[in-house]
Amino acid sequence: MALVARVKNILLAPKTEWPLIAGETSSTGDLMGGYVAPLAGAAALAGFIGSSFVGFTVPMLGNMRSPIGAGLGTAVFTFVMAFVGVYLLSMIINALAPSFGGEKNPAQALKVSVYAYTPAWIAGLLQVIPLLGILGLVAAFYGIYLLYLGLPALMKNPAEKSVGYTAVVVICAIVIGFVLSFLVGSFSHIVGGGAGMMGSSMIPGRGAGATFDKDSPMGKLEDIGRKMEAAQKSGDQQAQMKAAMEGLGAVLGGGKRYEPLALDALKPFAPESLGGLARTAHNSERGGMAGLEIAKVEADYGDGAQKSIRLEIVDTGGAAGLMGLAGWANLQGEKENQRSIERTRKEGDRLVHEKISKTGGANEVAMVLGNRFIVEAKGRGMTFDELKSALASLNLGKLEAMKEMGAKK
Repeated sequence: MALVARVKNILLAPKTEWPLIAGETSSTGDLMGGYVAPLAGAAALAGFIGSSFVGFTVPMLGNMRSPIGAGLGTAVFTFVMAFVGVYLLSMIINALAPSFGGEKNPAQALKVSVYAYTPAWIAGLLQVIPLLGILGLVAAFYGIYLLYLGLPALMKNPAEKSVGYTAVVVICAIVIGFVLSFLVGSFSHIVGGGAGMMGSSMIPGRGAGATFDKDSPMGKLEDIGRKMEAAQKSGDQQAQMKAAMEGLGAVLGGGKRYEPLALDALKPFAPESLGGLARTAHNSERGGMAGLEIAKVEADYGDGAQKSIRLEIVDTGGAAGLMGLAGWANLQGEKENQRSIERTRKEGDRLVHEKISKTGGANEVAMVLGNRFIVEAKGRGMTFDELKSALASLNLGKLEAMKEMGAKK
């Protein structure tokens, strides 16, 4: 069934949709590639847009936004954790089935887990406007209701035991959520901070018998599904997770796996002086999971008085595909108030975001190069034109030309 139709039916008519799902033969690749990937990916992108481009208002402080590098890192990692969370929950559903009179069936358990997460991913789209994120709580309760209806339909437990079965699964899901939130927080520290999770997409569902180009993102994910199924038959859970994590980098990278540049290759783009200001501090780090690493270089510049620049350069590595989604979303617009002018536009193939202060505050410029590199500069005590001139001196064309470096099949 097509993605949009399945989402609509599971949300609006779950009592009739679950029996249909029970009778379907869906592979791991079908579910992960045709359902989890587009929904969780769209929600992660919405969270990135909301936190790093739209921002949220803090009393007396004004509009606050997460740094683009931090927002991206969090979006990528929470997208990955959506797959991990679905898989772990399905294992719990399957393991608990006999305790509540049900039948163990890993394929059916995975379907229960995947479709019960639907409300959370759809609600994730509301993260484009951060203040609406509270509605995610409503989605969580509806997800519990879907779980309650789905367990007897797919795991064959007696209806009278569904309340207890659901309660135990939900408790386990909460524990998983806490653990994954901790992992997201730890990863966010590497890339600069932030938080968020899981949402519909314009990517169509995969029909029965359809095939994907083996080098496309969906083709890569289809291959991951086959490897996971083979590992599942062998009972090797570690092999299943390894296959999934190795392939996610390729999915996010638009069909390729990318290794981020070595830190020594990024450091020259944070020179000893910028815009006539001496470098006063610098930091570089690289981290993440295999196939999903991110590299970052930061530097502070100042004259010891009033002028200063904060520079951040991020190589998103395997997240290049997510940056491509940002381009497809056509993130362009402008807003103005008494304090500032803020605009997002395309300059050739670059996505550029600018914030110009009207009151002598900080000016900001951020851009995405080659759907891979993020460069962000914040200047204080200088005009917007001075900040742009300083950024232009970095020879960003050379950095952009390195977008295919580290690509792997």
